[in-house]
Amino acid sequence: MTTTPAHIDVSAIDFDVLGAWMDAEGLPEGPFENARPVLGGTQNVMVAFERGGVPYVLRRPPLHVRAKSNEVLRREARVLAALEGTGVPAPRLVAAQTTDEPVFYLMEPVDGFNATTGLPEPHASDPAMRQRMGLEAAVALAALGRVSPDVLPGFGRPEGFLERQVPRWTSELESYGKLEGYPGPEIPLLRETAEWLERNRPRTFTPGVMHGDYHMANLMFSHAGPWVAAIVDWEMCTIGDPLLDLGWLVATWPSSQLQVPGLPAAEELVDCYAELSERDLSSVDWYVVMACFKLGIVLEGTHARACAGKAPKDIGDLLHQTTLDLFARAQTWISR
Repeated sequence: MTTTPAHIDVSAIDFDVLGAWMDAEGLPEGPFENARPVLGGTQNVMVAFERGGVPYVLRRPPLHVRAKSNEVLRREARVLAALEGTGVPAPRLVAAQTTDEPVFYLMEPVDGFNATTGLPEPHASDPAMRQRMGLEAAVALAALGRVSPDVLPGFGRPEGFLERQVPRWTSELESYGKLEGYPGPEIPLLRETAEWLERNRPRTFTPGVMHGDYHMANLMFSHAGPWVAAIVDWEMCTIGDPLLDLGWLVATWPSSQLQVPGLPAAEELVDCYAELSERDLSSVDWYVVMACFKLGIVLEGTHARACAGKAPKDIGDLLHQTTLDLFARAQTWISR
């Protein structure tokens, strides 16, 4: 039996099947209680519930499974299992169904909040707390950067990782030209930025576990203090160069400052990370510019689809402006 408010749609979950699977996994039995969707993200379904007095969060593909939905969740479950005991703040995996489809997994709920949607007390009224929250984002990232890639054997393609970046995202941008109505990328200094990245690419790097989309909205902060309770949304995780995660955090930092006042400057994030990492940060400018380049191209894709009538025009215009802002930020770091 499932008790949940009638207006909440949890139709993607077959609780009879889920219950039988949980029983086979040796998890506490009993009725499902207080089932409700967990907000955040659009690609997968998350439902929180209690059973046998134990709280869980279930993550599974949408009702209409996309082409790569199951593989993405297999990867996520594997990552969460590998990170347990490493000191990296991440949701704790309880159990996973990865052989049959659809793939899904259970994790423990995170006792934390997303700072980009609002601050509780004492965080809201304590400037020192907010300052430290920003630095703790770098602390958590440094912890991930210290994890050996051996925890995920065969994961990703670290060989040639940096060499692939500019061609990969240049090709992605060129593919938008197939969309009717898109005038092409009207992005100042696009070619110059790509050329700078190729000329200044670090010669070597030490492979490690990358989150792949590390920014404030993918962090849950502790209610008890400024610490990161969990890094979430691991679907882009791979073995690559963890310094690109640092570049991604810095590249997205201005928007985070608009949502959470009183955060430290981007340069302070880099300094904090450097104190906790043995990685060579002498080319940190390159990683920030590469993050701006990649993210700007990703967002330009929505602008291109809007020009083709496949996305709302206002959203496309907004993201195109964000792309322009990112390329301008890249120029600031290039000129340093």
